[in-house]
Amino acid sequence: MPYTISFYDEQCQMDLFSLPKTLLARFVSLSGRMLEHGPNLGEPHTKALGDGLFEMRLKGMEGIARVMYCTLVGRRIVVLHSFVKKTDKIPANEMAIAQKRLTEVKGRN
Repeated sequence: MPYTISFYDEQCQMDLFSLPKTLLARFVSLSGRMLEHGPNLGEPHTKALGDGLFEMRLKGMEGIARVMYCTLVGRRIVVLHSFVKKTDKIPANEMAIAQKRLTEVKGRN
């Protein structure tokens, strides 16, 4: 049974699809693999951040981006947040957005 990918909301989807071209292409490639093989592709592609939060690691000519996501019962992957990364660590405000959305999504199900 294949996986499905959905988005936290429409704005989250629009933010992701407005990433620079090579980063978006990398997302499309990795998300296709996730649909078939599941959300844990292993490093360097994906990484568990704890408490059910994961990151997809995108690298392209325009830089580096992260797509934060979680998994839900029924083989569902939910994209929570995406951003272009400019520092070595995930900025606290970006992590806070993803964690808040994770709590909301888990509460809905």
